[in-house]
This record gives sequence, structure tokens and C-alpha cells, in this order.
Amino acid sequence: MSLTFTPIADPTAPLARRNPVAKLGAALVFSLPLIFTLDPLTPALALAVELATVPLFGMRYRVLARRAWPLALAGAGVLVTMVLFAAERAGTPLFAVGPFQVTTGVLGTALALVLRIFAVALPGVIVFATTDPTDLADALVQNAKAPPRFAIGALATFRLLPLLGQEWQMLTLARRARGVDAGRNPVARLRLFAATAFALLVGAIRRGTRLAVAMDARGFDAGVPRTYARRQVFRVADAALLAGAGVLAGAILAVSVATGVFRPVIG
Repeated sequence: MSLTFTPIADPTAPLARRNPVAKLGAALVFSLPLIFTLDPLTPALALAVELATVPLFGMRYRVLARRAWPLALAGAGVLVTMVLFAAERAGTPLFAVGPFQVTTGVLGTALALVLRIFAVALPGVIVFATTDPTDLADALVQNAKAPPRFAIGALATFRLLPLLGQEWQMLTLARRARGVDAGRNPVARLRLFAATAFALLVGAIRRGTRLAVAMDARGFDAGVPRTYARRQVFRVADAALLAGAGVLAGAILAVSVATGVFRPVIG
């Protein structure tokens, strides 16, 4: 179990070198309209646009797939859940899984949800995969006027996340060295997992408390204006990125409405 959050893209790519706040804002502006629609066409078009812009961020599709693999697990979970527990089973029956009947309506709804998961989450994955966490924290304070206590605290948390994977491995090895092993018993495996997760949570809380005290002792919340080693400039190209994200999102919604497949969440 390992967690890595270092940038994995070419920093000289056209969109990778844009201001972190602009990239984050563009991802939010582009993804927000997808939350309010249930049809599969809108997220499918959005996903196509997102995949087309990946080379502009200096990323390879294979690298993006390695970073975004949890989305595939989430999509598979949604698909299985919808097939088994969907309340409405309209449409033409296709096949049956035990007592559950799979219809075209169920598959269409499940497909729309899976596409929405990918379309909403993928911009965030791309932004964080192409942005240095320190640059993002500095840009939030300098350009978005976020509170320094929040931005620096979030940066510290982001930097410490990879330690969770290392501590999980150490806890697992330590329990194995003491002879604590679940073997092939699924119940024992579940209990061992819960115990390890609880120990990891306790360690994370203790480290967070020590970090908060250390940051306060170093004057991170003194109220005095801070200086920055990295100046984050919001340029015209960054504003154009935000505007372009809004225009593309509006165009996708317009296409869905024009084709008659747009299904709002309310109404």
C-alpha cells in the first residue's frame, strides 16, 4: 500500500504550467454542470473533452490510468449495485442474475452514473497530478486569498499522506513478526484489517496534534503578513483557461439539450 502525490507530467506543457488556482477553478467549472444531469450523453461528451486535453497537460494516457485506477473500482461498484438493487427496472429485459432481472433501463442508468463518476473526478485527478502541492498552497493564499492557516495546514496534510502507506506496511509487518496472522479465515482477516486501521487512525491523530502544536510554535497563525519564496502570478492565459472551461461546459449542456436527451436531476 503506497500513496504518491508528486507531479507526474511535463511541467513545460501548455496547460501544466498554468496557475494552480486557474487549473483547479477550471476543473470545478467544467465538472459542476455534470452534477445536475442524469443522461449518459452529457458526461460522455465531457469525458471525451477531458481525455482530449490530457496531452496538453503533458501527461501520457498510461500514466493517467495508473493514477486514476480507483475510479475504475468505484465505477464497477456502482454498476454492480445498480444491477442488483435498482428500484426501477424499466425497459427491455436482457438477462437475469439469480432473482435480479437486468433491463436496458437499469444498464442505461448505471452507465450514466459510471460516466458521471469518471467525468466529475477525472479533472481533479489531472489537476493534482500536474500541480506541485506547494505551488497550489501558495496560489490559494496569493491569488484566491485563502486563509494561510487553512492552506498551509492542507499542504502539510497532503505532504504527510504518503506516510500512511508506509505506516500501514510497518504495522502489518510488526503484527506478522509477533505471530498475528489471519491465515485464510475471512472473519479473522476482517478483524485484523479493522485493528490495523484503528492503530493507523490513532497514529495519524497523534501526528496531526504534534504537527499543529509545532506549526503554532513557529508562528504560522501569528497574524503577521507572510512572505513567499514562490510568487504565483495569475496571467491572462489563466483567465482564458477558466473562461474556456465554462464555454466548453455550456456547449456540452447545449448539445445535450438540443438532442433531447438532457435529464435534469430536479424536474
